[in-house]
Amino acid sequence: MGLGIFLLLMLALVILAIMIRNTIVRHHNASIRAWSDVASYERQKIKILDGLQTLVEQYSSFEQGTLEKVTELRRNILNLNINSTDVSQLQRIESLNQELMRSLNVVVENYPELKANKIYLKMMNEIEEQNENVGAAITIFNRNVELFNNYIQVFPNNIINTLTLSKKAIRPFRDQAATQNFDYRPNF
Repeated sequence: MGLGIFLLLMLALVILAIMIRNTIVRHHNASIRAWSDVASYERQKIKILDGLQTLVEQYSSFEQGTLEKVTELRRNILNLNINSTDVSQLQRIESLNQELMRSLNVVVENYPELKANKIYLKMMNEIEEQNENVGAAITIFNRNVELFNNYIQVFPNNIINTLTLSKKAIRPFRDQAATQNFDYRPNF
């Protein structure tokens, strides 16, 4: 009878360890999928940027800097690795995107006829929509990263992770430019 209880207890521990391991894998895969979504939304901007680049080239003798920003943003998006979570590259892309949007606003102020251009307005709306999609995808990515990181760091999951998978915590995306403008700094 004592041996039966011992074997049943051992079987329960093995099943629990397998369930924890499988949940770690699921959370990790969800984080990978969420990162892939972020990269996909960033890449969708490329077709808009291609059209915008052509339009801005018409004003390029006056606005070479804006054209260079479009080209640099496009190149950085193309270099974003879907298979590897590179948060620093995403931070660079978002920073370039913000610089480009500021430059485009200056271009519109300098060329009122561009502001009336329906193609330009349509592209600006599409870029804004893609930026919103990227923002939502980043939020989902960060939530998946938080779930994964929490799951591999709590006891006994951390032991199961170390013994079976050795998954490392994933760094979440943080917008450094936005947080610099806050007066409040949490104490963690």
